[in-house]
Amino acid sequence: MRILSIARAALAALVMTVGVGVASKAHADSGRVYISVIKGGWVIGASAGSGTLTYKGRKYPLTVGGVSWGLVFGGAKTDLVGTVRNIRRPSDIAGVYGAAGAGVAIGPAGGRVVELANEKGAVLSLRGRQVGLMADIDLSGMAIGIQ
Repeated sequence: MRILSIARAALAALVMTVGVGVASKAHADSGRVYISVIKGGWVIGASAGSGTLTYKGRKYPLTVGGVSWGLVFGGAKTDLVGTVRNIRRPSDIAGVYGAAGAGVAIGPAGGRVVELANEKGAVLSLRGRQVGLMADIDLSGMAIGIQ
């Protein structure tokens, strides 16, 4: 029953992400984002991490957590860097993000590129390095909080 709840939450995050995009983007701004996440699992995966948003010269600490469901095997650490667009204030980065994704990490050789949106219209474009032993093709839900 718990598995069904997690799958439902991940699917809801994905549906919300697809539905985003009609909000006004006038006067929206962007910032730089760094996120470090550890992910592991077998069919069902979990991830946790932290990061930093740099917005208008100030740094804001972030918390990251999530679940994934699909073909998930192993564990990896991923360091991502990129931008967040369409934000008006630092708190706009906080929210639930959903995605369908795939990745492979074998030892130090692995990479990941993601583009995600939340319910406020914030769009994350991230890329980085994935280290560990992991293969995944899954639906993911990720929550980002600002401290």
